[in-house]
Amino acid sequence: MPYAVGALLVVQFAGLGVWQVSRALEKRAEQEAYEGQTGFTPFLSGMDVRPYQKLEAEGVFDARHQFLLDNIILNSRYGHYVLTPLVYSDDEAVLIVNRGWIERTSSEPDPAAIELDRSRLTVRGRVGSLPRAGYRMGISIESPTTWPQHAVYPTLDELAASLGREVQPFVLLMDPDDDFGLVRHWVPEEMGPGRHYAYAFQWFAMGAVLAGLLAWNFRKRESRHD
Repeated sequence: MPYAVGALLVVQFAGLGVWQVSRALEKRAEQEAYEGQTGFTPFLSGMDVRPYQKLEAEGVFDARHQFLLDNIILNSRYGHYVLTPLVYSDDEAVLIVNRGWIERTSSEPDPAAIELDRSRLTVRGRVGSLPRAGYRMGISIESPTTWPQHAVYPTLDELAASLGREVQPFVLLMDPDDDFGLVRHWVPEEMGPGRHYAYAFQWFAMGAVLAGLLAWNFRKRESRHD
C-alpha cells in the first residue's frame, strides 16, 4: 500500500511539473504577443482579434452607464477600474473600454474624475479581458439601477445584462497616451515564465527524490528477503 501511495504522488508531482511548464509556455507566448504588436488596426464589429492586439475604435462614450470594478490594488492602494461603454453604432454591440485605475475614497468617486466628453472620438488600446478571481462569492454587481455601478469580478455577460444590450467579446485596455484615461499600466501577468519553470523544476525534483526513495526502499526490502 505505501508503494502505491508513493507511486501516485510521483505521478501527481510529475503532472504538476508538466502543468507549470505549459503555463510557462503560455506566459512566454503572451509576452511575445504583447511585445510584438506595432501599429493600431481599425476595429470593426465582428472582426477576429488577438490577445494584446492594438486597436483603434471610433464611437461615443456612454458616460451615464459606467462600471467601477472594486478591490483593484495598485501600488498597495485600493481602488477601482473604470469601465466605460463605447457606442460604435446603435445596432452594434458596444465595446467595453477599461479607462484605467482610480483610487478608492471613503465616499463615491468625484463625478468630475470620471466625467467624459460625449462627442464622437477615436479610442486606442489593446485587446484585453476583465480581471478574474480564483473564487467569487456573492453577486458581482451591487445595484443594477444606480450608476455608476459597483462590480466585483463581473463577466461580460453580466455587464451586458446591466446595460441591456450586447457587448463585444473582449475589453479594450485604453492606451496610456490617450485622453480621458486614468492610471494605466497594462502588462501581462507579473508572474513571468521563469517563475513557472522554477516551480516545474521543484515539482519534478520532488517526484524524482520520492521515486528514488521508493526504489531504494524496495531494493532494501528485497535484499532482506534474499
